[in-house]
Amino acid sequence: MAPTYINDSANTMLSAKDKHKLRKPVVEKMCRDRINTCIEQLKTLLERQFHKQDANTKLEKADILEMTVGFLTQKLQPQSPVPQRAHSEGWWRPW
Repeated sequence: MAPTYINDSANTMLSAKDKHKLRKPVVEKMCRDRINTCIEQLKTLLERQFHKQDANTKLEKADILEMTVGFLTQKLQPQSPVPQRAHSEGWWRPW
């Protein structure tokens, strides 16, 4: 069967608003698909971290995002500096 084409004259008669209405659901679905793909990638990357919580729990998307934020926050916090030997021995005094 030959492909059918939309009449170009009918397409040009659509206003910009109507074209936007036709295109919006497609764009939204593409966006949702990208978000879902990224959430699945996060889940895969941090799977060991997530299973420390409870291995049998089914994680919702919001859970995955919250746990990722917590994990990154923990990893990106600057570590407190290791005290120098002079500090720990007590012969350094701030004036």
